[in-house]
Amino acid sequence: MYAIVEIAGHQYKVQKDQRIYVNRLSAEEGSELSFDKVMLTDNDGKVEVGAPVIEGTKVSAKVVQHLRADKVLVFKKKRRKGYQKMNGHRQYISQIEITGIG
Repeated sequence: MYAIVEIAGHQYKVQKDQRIYVNRLSAEEGSELSFDKVMLTDNDGKVEVGAPVIEGTKVSAKVVQHLRADKVLVFKKKRRKGYQKMNGHRQYISQIEITGIG
């Protein structure tokens, strides 16, 4: 069984006991969350599609840890002008574990 759910403005395909990385959530580590914006569920070939969401269906999850993603380097250059600029960015993310769909 899997579901497509909206978490922090992004859509994810999730299954039970799956760990995913999402944008930083305001919950504490170890706390339980539930997401009610479920857009699609598939239970062994029985597909249910929402318009836009399925009423009464929730995805429950647990926050495993808060961390930072890998560094993304941003490099700017203008040729023949001597202009170079290097910048780095590390996004704050949360790792969550899906505990149930339904």
